[in-house]
Amino acid sequence: MNGFRNKLTAAVVVLVAVILVKACRTAKPAESVNKPNYNPTVAAAPLPPPQTQADSQCDPNYSPCVPIASDVDCFGGKGNGPKYVKGPVRVIGKDIYKLDGNHNGIGCE
Repeated sequence: MNGFRNKLTAAVVVLVAVILVKACRTAKPAESVNKPNYNPTVAAAPLPPPQTQADSQCDPNYSPCVPIASDVDCFGGKGNGPKYVKGPVRVIGKDIYKLDGNHNGIGCE
């Protein structure tokens, strides 16, 4: 009985190997790998348009409008305000409210 079990086990192993080889030969690579301009990085959010002179209540260091206040934080972040802004915002001067944590020129990403 032991010899039969060994032959049966060997036959199953060979059968599984044949199935795996066929599957590997017929498998298609992932679609994204075949794209000519494949880039695994995440695209940045589009930047807002620059402020106009009419935005006198806006801090000139940011675009679009970030209000002038004692402190401004990103909406949904850990800051305590008193004012909040939804991003992304372009830092076009000094980042006085420290909205651009990774210093890439875009705050509240």
